[in-house]
Amino acid sequence: MTDNDPLVTAEWLKSHIDAPDIRVVDATWIPPWSPDASPSAAKRLYMDGHIPGAVFFDIDQIAETDSPYPHMMPGPEKFSSNARKLGLGDGKTIIVYDRGDFIASARVWWMIRHMGHRDVKVLDGGWSAWLRIDGKVEDLEPVVSERHHTVRVQNQLIKSYDQMLQNLETTEFKVLDARSTGRFDGTEAEPRAGLSSGHIPNSSNVPASSLVDQDGKLKSKSDLQDLLGEFTGEANLVASCGSGVSAAVILLALFRLGRDDVALYDGSWTEWASKDSSTIAKA
Repeated sequence: MTDNDPLVTAEWLKSHIDAPDIRVVDATWIPPWSPDASPSAAKRLYMDGHIPGAVFFDIDQIAETDSPYPHMMPGPEKFSSNARKLGLGDGKTIIVYDRGDFIASARVWWMIRHMGHRDVKVLDGGWSAWLRIDGKVEDLEPVVSERHHTVRVQNQLIKSYDQMLQNLETTEFKVLDARSTGRFDGTEAEPRAGLSSGHIPNSSNVPASSLVDQDGKLKSKSDLQDLLGEFTGEANLVASCGSGVSAAVILLALFRLGRDDVALYDGSWTEWASKDSSTIAKA
């Protein structure tokens, strides 16, 4: 494990799973349009089996639940309170995984970094990679002692709607959209009812799925450079997606290429397409 790589391998985790400073987080999330979706579906999967010692991080609950938009970043008090209860405090190396191509583990990795905890990594390949090396599985929730959690909010890692709207005039930052090409172009319907597809003007499409190999691992640095190299020289980068989840896969990939300063538009397309003041571009 190195500081400049946001990932750890399943083999590394297996050999360090019993270290007292390691805390594993199951961040599995099921999109609401999935046929398997329900309010408790991800938690049931966790209860059926998880990496030993893993705690469950629900992005729909550790969120600003008063917002009209899904799983928005909570305030520092709510985040810190939940982090303490999960044992995600100071002095811990946090390893996050999920069951689906970084879709939620990258989001939780970003959330933890946004709140100022730098010692956080993502399990490359997630749950499938763990099973492939015959990693142990347990079905009991661990007994966790609360741990002090110091918040040092990194405001540069998040963008609001107003900042995105202002950027249409200032072009201060380049926007990368992680949705599928059809949704970005406006030729494919959005999965959330009532939302027009399309994209923020002057943004570029980098589907999150293009950054992940068939085995569910993040692509190599050389492959990521081929896909993202044209953007790495931009002074300021912001990632967006449908609701601020898969956009974090872009952040993860760019971090691997040395960019630890990329921000995420938290409301993403769900917020942008809901506002009358937004301009929607299509192919």
